[in-house]
Amino acid sequence: MSENRKIAEELIQAIGGEENIVSVAHCATRLRLMVNDKEKIDQSKVENINKVKGAFFNSGQYQVIFGTGTVNRIYEEVTSLGLEGSSKAEQAKEAAKSGTFLQRAIRSFGDVFVPIIPALVATGLFMGLRGLVLQEEILALFGMTPDDISENFILFTQILTDTAFIFLPALVAWSTFRVFGGTPTIGLILGLMLVSPALPNAWGVAGGDVQPLEFFGFIPVVGYQGSVLPAFIAGIIGAKLERQIRKRVPEALDLIVTPFLTLLIMITLALFMIGPIFHSLENIILDGTVAVLSWPLGISGLLIGGLNQLIVVTGVHHIFNLLEIQLLEEFGNNPYNAIITCSVAAQGGAALAVGLKTKSAKLKALALPSSLSAFLGITEPAIFGVNLRYGKPFIMGLIGGAAGGLVSSLLGLKATGMAITVIPGTLLYLNGQILLYILVNLIAIGLAFALTWMFGYTDKMKEEIEQKG
Repeated sequence: MSENRKIAEELIQAIGGEENIVSVAHCATRLRLMVNDKEKIDQSKVENINKVKGAFFNSGQYQVIFGTGTVNRIYEEVTSLGLEGSSKAEQAKEAAKSGTFLQRAIRSFGDVFVPIIPALVATGLFMGLRGLVLQEEILALFGMTPDDISENFILFTQILTDTAFIFLPALVAWSTFRVFGGTPTIGLILGLMLVSPALPNAWGVAGGDVQPLEFFGFIPVVGYQGSVLPAFIAGIIGAKLERQIRKRVPEALDLIVTPFLTLLIMITLALFMIGPIFHSLENIILDGTVAVLSWPLGISGLLIGGLNQLIVVTGVHHIFNLLEIQLLEEFGNNPYNAIITCSVAAQGGAALAVGLKTKSAKLKALALPSSLSAFLGITEPAIFGVNLRYGKPFIMGLIGGAAGGLVSSLLGLKATGMAITVIPGTLLYLNGQILLYILVNLIAIGLAFALTWMFGYTDKMKEEIEQKG
């Protein structure tokens, strides 16, 4: 019997047997299970299974952390033992029935924006590479100057860096329809309508070169290139409207009438009411974000760097995707990423200290890979498997994140993209910031490591905590 098969069998038994498991799915690092009765789960037994880096309830699911790559193999073994697999989307619908209204709202927000992130990650990398290639020092290596760069090459790079933001409302509306039960292609068309070339370009209007259309003498109508909230709200209302129309239309006419009425009603609402109202709200949120990030003496970096991983523990950190998208769309840079990467790196530093200091072979085997995972930008194994379990390492990680965030804010570091941090995040700082980026990460890691080594962990502390548990 393979090791992964043995782990899968032990896990099923510890969760209460096959009869207690409704369905199983997985994400990049976690096995996500819907269960009938959470009281039947033997938490300590689950946590002591080999390769398990932590387990907890979140968003209506029992989530077991295995880490990147490993989780895929465990999932295959679990489903091969007869458990019913389901997609994350299907589980999200089940999980959406649980939790408070605020928890469900934040969960839905994350479900909408997470699928869009890969496109924005790629865009950020393109921006970083363009910044690297166009640096005078780099061009000089090839005997060139900025004047030698052809207009066609500049145009090519603009296609790579601008497309995702030009059509962002289409991506948002598509994903929102998908999450809220509408037809995703109808959402896609609605989003494309919001950036139709027939409408005054949003950036042209913002620059004063183009005037918005005025309907009824007081309603400004513009395109919504790079906008998020109007498409998001229109997507929610549109998906619900489509479902209501479909219930009332005869099946023979559904293919014609439902999309026709949905798009007609929604583009009217989006252009004349939803768009003007929520675009104004979007600007208020952006102004508030910029104001916080501009606080003097690095205060914003200190607070965000120190608190970010606490927010990750609650599972609502995806709500900040909106802020990062707005910063990138408006300014072409993202100072928020530079701060949170320090909070991520610091948790890795704390886990690394635990892994190197402990004499427990099992804890070493858990802490050292978890720290590597954090240095690659995924902190859940380090947080739930090591740092939170022993308490003080997590706090030392928060302190390290705050220190790194403070320095990052003082230095004015700004990423060219979002969603990748620490080692992969170096690609977002190739425009002359790479050395400073490495510096702030080393500060975060070094301080968290030193504090954890000196004050945050001993094997005696481990034994006391495990005896209490």
